Amino acid sequence: MSDNQLSAAIEEAYASAPADQVILHTLEIYHPTFEDGPIYLVQNHTDVETWRAQGDGAAQSFIDGLDDDVLDQVGFVGKIESGAARNADQYVAFIALAFELDLPEKDTSPSPELSVRLDNASLLVTDALKDAATSQVVTKIIYRPYLASDMLGPQMDPPLTMDLVHAAASGSSVVARATVLNISNLSFPNWRYDVDRSPSLA
Repeated sequence: MSDNQLSAAIEEAYASAPADQVILHTLEIYHPTFEDGPIYLVQNHTDVETWRAQGDGAAQSFIDGLDDDVLDQVGFVGKIESGAARNADQYVAFIALAFELDLPEKDTSPSPELSVRLDNASLLVTDALKDAATSQVVTKIIYRPYLASDMLGPQMDPPLTMDLVHAAASGSSVVARATVLNISNLSFPNWRYDVDRSPSLA
């Protein structure tokens, strides 16, 4: 993970750990098979009134439009960065969930890796990952740190986007690993002969 992706505000929070600056670690899990779109998680307790009171009119309207079953699980409400592939510059509800997160180290490793353990994961998460595991399309995991005092966007731009390479469920816990694509392991040349490129194969 590169330091130049982090905002000055969160670098200061990491360095001095002031009591009034709480860092919220969030994950977006996305696969095209997810019927309800991306799954947004936050390492926090359930709390919606803080964000209702702290947010602007758009945030308050967004919260008021959430279903009751979602409201009971919300741990953070924040905007996604403007360059995101999904819900760009929009408020989303992050579901509160206890998880352990190991971020990639700041080194020259050719394949930076993120590992996460989701405890008491809901059926929403476990079922979604099971469906994604049978697909040939890669599941994306996106890490965004927020400051609890700033709902208007993550403190990392661009956020850390990785490909899920392993996920295993045990009871209500899920352990997953994700990595940045390592181009050094790709074959070259990587031309694949198929019917579209070579009609005579048919």
